[in-house]
Amino acid sequence: MPLVTGQSTNPSNPTEEWQNKLVGKTLHDEESGATTFCKKDLPEGCRVIKPGTMVTKDFKEDRLNVHLDDEGIVTHVLHG
Repeated sequence: MPLVTGQSTNPSNPTEEWQNKLVGKTLHDEESGATTFCKKDLPEGCRVIKPGTMVTKDFKEDRLNVHLDDEGIVTHVLHG
């Protein structure tokens, strides 16, 4: 079984970098910490997608999509 360190294995992959920063954290309006990440530190044009949120299907290569669960915890991130 490979060792999982939480560090990016490909530093040129921005999706993987954001995945490592955000997954398992709650987005917060004003502070970052061990279990939270401040929304203002997300890149411009980022979409925060909650369960049931309607989103457009247009593809923008540099747009970060942050997916949350019902409790507001980041489950995964994608670019597009």
